[in-house]
Amino acid sequence: MTFLSANLNQVLFAVLPYVAMVLFFLGTIWRYRAQTFSYSSLSSQLLENQQHFWALVPFHYGILAVAFGHFAAFFVPSKVLLWNSVPLRLWLLEITGLAFGLLTLIGLIAIVVRRLTQSKVRVVTTAADWVVYGLLLISVGSGLYTAMFHRWGSSWFAASVAPYLWSLVKFNPDITYVNAMPVVVKIHFVNAFLVFGFFPFSRLVHILVAPNPYLWRKRQVVRWYRRRGEPFAEAK
Repeated sequence: MTFLSANLNQVLFAVLPYVAMVLFFLGTIWRYRAQTFSYSSLSSQLLENQQHFWALVPFHYGILAVAFGHFAAFFVPSKVLLWNSVPLRLWLLEITGLAFGLLTLIGLIAIVVRRLTQSKVRVVTTAADWVVYGLLLISVGSGLYTAMFHRWGSSWFAASVAPYLWSLVKFNPDITYVNAMPVVVKIHFVNAFLVFGFFPFSRLVHILVAPNPYLWRKRQVVRWYRRRGEPFAEAK
Protein backbone atom coordinates (compact mmCIF):
# COMPACT_ATOMS: atom_id res chain seq x y z
CA MET A 1 0.00 0.00 0.00
CA THR A 2 2.84 2.33 0.90
CA PHE A 3 4.57 1.44 -2.37
CA LEU A 4 1.43 2.22 -4.37
CA SER A 5 0.93 5.49 -2.49
CA ALA A 6 4.54 6.52 -3.09
CA ASN A 7 4.27 5.77 -6.82
CA LEU A 8 0.94 7.59 -7.09
CA ASN A 9 2.45 10.65 -5.43
CA GLN A 10 5.36 10.46 -7.87
CA VAL A 11 2.99 10.41 -10.85
CA LEU A 12 0.69 13.15 -9.54
CA PHE A 13 3.30 15.57 -8.21
CA ALA A 14 6.42 14.90 -10.28
CA VAL A 15 5.04 13.82 -13.67
CA LEU A 16 1.59 15.39 -14.04
CA PRO A 17 2.87 18.97 -13.59
CA TYR A 18 5.16 18.60 -16.61
CA VAL A 19 2.47 16.93 -18.72
CA ALA A 20 0.21 19.89 -17.91
CA MET A 21 3.01 22.31 -18.76
CA VAL A 22 3.60 20.73 -22.17
CA LEU A 23 -0.13 20.73 -22.95
CA PHE A 24 -0.37 24.36 -21.86
CA PHE A 25 2.44 25.69 -24.03
CA LEU A 26 1.94 23.53 -27.14
CA GLY A 27 -1.85 23.79 -26.95
CA THR A 28 -1.73 27.56 -26.52
CA ILE A 29 0.55 28.01 -29.54
CA TRP A 30 -1.53 25.62 -31.68
CA ARG A 31 -4.82 27.30 -30.84
CA TYR A 32 -3.49 30.79 -31.45
CA ARG A 33 -2.15 29.80 -34.87
CA ALA A 34 -5.07 27.59 -35.94
CA GLN A 35 -8.06 29.32 -34.29
CA THR A 36 -7.04 32.92 -33.74
CA PHE A 37 -10.54 34.34 -33.47
CA SER A 38 -11.52 31.79 -30.82
CA TYR A 39 -8.86 33.32 -28.60
CA SER A 40 -11.40 35.15 -26.45
CA SER A 41 -13.85 34.60 -23.61
CA LEU A 42 -16.55 33.89 -26.25
CA SER A 43 -18.79 36.12 -24.17
CA SER A 44 -22.52 35.46 -23.99
CA GLN A 45 -23.22 38.92 -22.60
CA LEU A 46 -25.23 39.92 -25.68
CA LEU A 47 -27.59 36.99 -25.06
CA GLU A 48 -28.27 37.90 -21.43
CA ASN A 49 -26.66 40.66 -19.42
CA GLN A 50 -28.24 41.01 -15.97
CA GLN A 51 -27.26 37.64 -14.52
CA HIS A 52 -24.03 37.85 -16.49
CA PHE A 53 -23.04 41.00 -14.60
CA TRP A 54 -23.91 39.72 -11.12
CA ALA A 55 -22.11 36.44 -11.76
CA LEU A 56 -18.96 37.57 -13.56
CA VAL A 57 -18.15 40.60 -11.41
CA PRO A 58 -17.86 38.79 -8.04
CA PHE A 59 -16.16 35.82 -9.71
CA HIS A 60 -13.48 37.94 -11.38
CA TYR A 61 -12.78 40.12 -8.36
CA GLY A 62 -12.62 37.06 -6.12
CA ILE A 63 -10.42 34.93 -8.37
CA LEU A 64 -8.00 37.78 -9.07
CA ALA A 65 -7.53 38.46 -5.35
CA VAL A 66 -7.05 34.76 -4.57
CA ALA A 67 -4.59 34.37 -7.46
CA PHE A 68 -2.64 37.41 -6.25
CA GLY A 69 -2.33 35.82 -2.80
CA HIS A 70 -1.04 32.56 -4.29
CA PHE A 71 1.49 34.38 -6.48
CA ALA A 72 2.70 36.46 -3.54
CA ALA A 73 3.31 33.34 -1.44
CA PHE A 74 5.13 31.76 -4.41
CA PHE A 75 7.36 34.68 -5.42
CA VAL A 76 8.05 36.28 -2.02
CA PRO A 77 7.42 33.57 0.59
CA SER A 78 9.80 35.16 3.10
CA LYS A 79 7.79 38.41 3.01
CA VAL A 80 4.55 36.51 3.59
CA LEU A 81 6.06 34.68 6.56
CA LEU A 82 7.34 37.98 7.94
CA TRP A 83 3.87 39.51 7.61
CA ASN A 84 2.34 36.48 9.33
CA SER A 85 4.78 36.72 12.25
CA VAL A 86 2.33 39.16 13.86
CA PRO A 87 -0.85 37.26 14.88
CA LEU A 88 -3.21 40.13 14.05
CA ARG A 89 -1.80 40.41 10.53
CA LEU A 90 -2.00 36.62 10.11
CA TRP A 91 -5.70 36.66 11.05
CA LEU A 92 -6.30 39.59 8.72
CA LEU A 93 -4.69 37.79 5.79
CA GLU A 94 -6.51 34.51 6.47
CA ILE A 95 -9.93 36.17 6.84
CA THR A 96 -9.38 38.29 3.73
CA GLY A 97 -8.36 35.25 1.69
CA LEU A 98 -11.39 33.30 2.91
CA ALA A 99 -13.71 36.21 2.06
CA PHE A 100 -12.40 36.46 -1.50
CA GLY A 101 -12.61 32.67 -1.85
CA LEU A 102 -16.29 32.78 -0.86
CA LEU A 103 -16.84 35.65 -3.30
CA THR A 104 -15.29 33.51 -6.04
CA LEU A 105 -17.53 30.57 -5.17
CA ILE A 106 -20.67 32.73 -5.17
CA GLY A 107 -19.80 34.14 -8.58
CA LEU A 108 -18.93 30.72 -9.99
CA ILE A 109 -22.18 29.16 -8.79
CA ALA A 110 -24.07 32.09 -10.32
CA ILE A 111 -22.27 31.48 -13.63
CA VAL A 112 -23.23 27.80 -13.63
CA VAL A 113 -26.85 28.57 -12.69
CA ARG A 114 -27.04 31.13 -15.50
CA ARG A 115 -25.69 28.58 -18.00
CA LEU A 116 -28.30 26.06 -16.86
CA THR A 117 -31.35 28.32 -16.65
CA GLN A 118 -30.94 30.69 -19.59
CA SER A 119 -31.92 28.79 -22.74
CA LYS A 120 -30.04 31.09 -25.14
CA VAL A 121 -26.87 30.82 -23.06
CA ARG A 122 -27.24 27.08 -22.56
CA VAL A 123 -27.32 26.53 -26.33
CA VAL A 124 -23.88 28.15 -26.77
CA THR A 125 -22.35 26.37 -23.76
CA THR A 126 -19.93 23.66 -24.88
CA ALA A 127 -18.71 20.47 -23.25
CA ALA A 128 -15.36 22.20 -22.67
CA ASP A 129 -17.18 24.90 -20.71
CA TRP A 130 -18.73 22.33 -18.37
CA VAL A 131 -15.34 20.68 -17.86
CA VAL A 132 -13.85 24.05 -16.93
CA TYR A 133 -16.70 24.87 -14.53
CA GLY A 134 -16.35 21.45 -12.90
CA LEU A 135 -12.60 21.88 -12.45
CA LEU A 136 -13.03 25.40 -11.10
CA LEU A 137 -15.70 24.27 -8.62
CA ILE A 138 -13.38 21.54 -7.33
CA SER A 139 -10.52 24.03 -7.11
CA VAL A 140 -12.48 26.69 -5.26
CA GLY A 141 -14.28 24.15 -3.06
CA SER A 142 -11.10 22.35 -2.01
CA GLY A 143 -9.38 25.69 -1.43
CA LEU A 144 -12.17 26.91 0.85
CA TYR A 145 -12.24 23.60 2.72
CA THR A 146 -8.49 23.89 3.27
CA ALA A 147 -8.81 27.49 4.48
CA MET A 148 -11.52 26.54 6.98
CA PHE A 149 -10.22 23.21 8.30
CA HIS A 150 -6.45 23.45 7.78
CA ARG A 151 -5.70 26.90 9.13
CA TRP A 152 -2.83 29.23 8.45
CA GLY A 153 -2.60 28.17 4.84
CA SER A 154 -0.76 31.34 3.88
CA SER A 155 2.09 30.36 6.20
CA TRP A 156 2.45 26.70 5.29
CA PHE A 157 2.01 27.56 1.60
CA ALA A 158 4.98 29.91 1.85
CA ALA A 159 7.00 27.42 3.91
CA SER A 160 6.23 24.15 2.10
CA VAL A 161 4.30 24.61 -1.13
CA ALA A 162 6.47 27.40 -2.53
CA PRO A 163 9.69 25.31 -2.25
CA TYR A 164 7.90 22.38 -3.94
CA LEU A 165 6.71 24.61 -6.81
CA TRP A 166 10.18 26.10 -7.20
CA SER A 167 11.61 22.58 -7.38
CA LEU A 168 9.30 22.00 -10.35
CA VAL A 169 10.47 25.21 -11.99
CA LYS A 170 14.07 24.03 -11.58
CA PHE A 171 13.18 20.62 -13.12
CA ASN A 172 14.17 18.88 -9.93
CA PRO A 173 10.81 17.96 -8.33
CA ASP A 174 10.98 17.40 -4.60
CA ILE A 175 7.69 15.80 -3.57
CA THR A 176 8.75 15.34 0.05
CA TYR A 177 7.12 18.73 0.66
CA VAL A 178 3.68 17.41 -0.33
CA ASN A 179 3.81 13.73 0.66
CA ALA A 180 2.45 14.31 4.16
CA MET A 181 -0.11 16.96 3.24
CA PRO A 182 -3.85 16.32 3.77
CA VAL A 183 -5.76 14.63 0.95
CA VAL A 184 -7.87 17.72 0.23
CA VAL A 185 -4.70 19.77 -0.28
CA LYS A 186 -3.36 17.16 -2.70
CA ILE A 187 -6.66 17.25 -4.58
CA HIS A 188 -6.32 21.03 -4.77
CA PHE A 189 -2.84 20.67 -6.31
CA VAL A 190 -3.80 17.96 -8.80
CA ASN A 191 -6.88 19.91 -9.86
CA ALA A 192 -4.73 23.00 -10.43
CA PHE A 193 -2.47 20.98 -12.74
CA LEU A 194 -5.53 19.72 -14.64
CA VAL A 195 -6.83 23.28 -15.06
CA PHE A 196 -3.41 24.33 -16.34
CA GLY A 197 -3.31 21.48 -18.85
CA PHE A 198 -6.87 22.03 -20.07
CA PHE A 199 -6.38 25.80 -20.29
CA PRO A 200 -5.59 26.05 -24.05
CA PHE A 201 -8.71 24.09 -25.00
CA SER A 202 -11.16 26.30 -23.12
CA ARG A 203 -12.42 29.87 -23.00
CA LEU A 204 -9.82 30.54 -20.29
CA VAL A 205 -7.36 31.50 -23.04
CA HIS A 206 -8.85 35.01 -22.95
CA ILE A 207 -6.70 35.60 -19.87
CA LEU A 208 -3.66 35.70 -22.14
CA VAL A 209 -5.04 38.37 -24.47
CA ALA A 210 -7.35 40.51 -22.34
CA PRO A 211 -7.83 43.29 -22.89
CA ASN A 212 -5.17 45.03 -24.99
CA PRO A 213 -5.01 42.95 -28.22
CA TYR A 214 -8.66 43.76 -28.88
CA LEU A 215 -7.49 47.28 -29.70
CA TRP A 216 -5.49 46.26 -32.77
CA ARG A 217 -6.59 42.82 -33.95
CA LYS A 218 -8.68 42.40 -37.12
CA ARG A 219 -12.40 42.92 -36.91
CA GLN A 220 -14.39 39.81 -36.04
CA VAL A 221 -17.61 39.24 -37.98
CA VAL A 222 -20.48 37.74 -35.99
CA ARG A 223 -23.48 36.34 -37.89
CA TRP A 224 -26.83 35.33 -36.44
CA TYR A 225 -28.50 32.57 -38.46
CA ARG A 226 -32.25 31.90 -38.55
CA ARG A 227 -34.73 30.19 -40.85
CA ARG A 228 -36.31 32.24 -43.64
CA GLY A 229 -39.62 33.73 -42.61
CA GLU A 230 -39.04 33.00 -38.93
CA PRO A 231 -39.61 36.04 -36.70
CA PHE A 232 -36.33 37.40 -35.39
CA ALA A 233 -37.43 37.13 -31.74
CA GLU A 234 -37.95 33.39 -32.14
CA ALA A 235 -34.59 32.67 -33.75
CA LYS A 236 -32.62 29.95 -31.94
